[in-house]
Amino acid sequence: MAITTKDIAKMANVSQSTVSRCLNDSPMISEKTKRKVLKIAQEHGFQFNANARSLSANKTNTIGVILPKSLFGQGIEVYFSSWQNEIIETLEQMQMDVISSFFENRFTEQNNIERFIAAKKVDGLIIMEPSLDDKSIEALEKTEVPFIFCKYLPPFYKTKDVDFVCVDQYKGGYIAGDHLIKLGHRNIMCLSANISGSEFEQRTEGFKAAFKDHHLQYDDDKLFYGDTTFYSGYHLIQENMDILKDVTAIFAQNDLMALGAISAMKELDIKVPNEIAVIGFDDIELCTFYKPYLSTIHQPIKEIATLTCKLLIEKLNSTSTMKQKLEISPTLVIRDSCGGKV
Repeated sequence: MAITTKDIAKMANVSQSTVSRCLNDSPMISEKTKRKVLKIAQEHGFQFNANARSLSANKTNTIGVILPKSLFGQGIEVYFSSWQNEIIETLEQMQMDVISSFFENRFTEQNNIERFIAAKKVDGLIIMEPSLDDKSIEALEKTEVPFIFCKYLPPFYKTKDVDFVCVDQYKGGYIAGDHLIKLGHRNIMCLSANISGSEFEQRTEGFKAAFKDHHLQYDDDKLFYGDTTFYSGYHLIQENMDILKDVTAIFAQNDLMALGAISAMKELDIKVPNEIAVIGFDDIELCTFYKPYLSTIHQPIKEIATLTCKLLIEKLNSTSTMKQKLEISPTLVIRDSCGGKV
């Protein structure tokens, strides 16, 4: 016979209403009492009816994660899957259900932000789309559903008071440039990308700022644009071999392009790092799959995911209207490809 809240109340020597509050994590109950009640519930296999709680509280216990519509159009799925997985794992640890969806339906082109809000499918939204259309902005401005931007902040919200968690991309570019300069490099080829979200633009600005702080002038003729894929890094090297004779280092603004560049240089019999040093950006798993292991700028994805989810859950459980913009610093990971420590 299944155990009931009445049975738990009797075993814990508390009222049935106290048991209910403990199971609903009410702030009215002390942590000591909650632990006692939850321990008894778990030991006796009590199945808490989350659906009943959802109905009574008008909650779905579900968070919507809005992925970029360009995710599978630019070869960045290997990198972006890490962000998605960390966010989903963090929410599941918080006992929240997750609906993960692209910004828009790829077949009907229906806006999923609008749809989630109108259908009351989610209690909150984590938005990872770098650019929003007018309909999305209108829906977000009118809704009472809490939302938070993660990784990207759409242009409309740059001057708005909103919740946002991201990595300091400018600082990441600066760290890469500063490290290479301190290693003695002056002629550095930079591989960037023209995609939405302004991350690569910020990395380029930070990289150039490092030159300025070292009283050096960066040569824009050594700045090239790919599309973030392995093959674009490979082709940028193959198509600009004449530049390489003056280059002693390469800063590729994502790891896939860095690995592509190293592959192309291997074919040209250019030794990394002895002849040309290389630093990437992101710190994906592939960095240590092939020799030389790739030095890179590490993005603290797990920390960003945890902060984003915690901030959203806090908003769900609070009446506070205060907004937070959190920018987390990346770090340099030195491996084989850049040639050494400063």
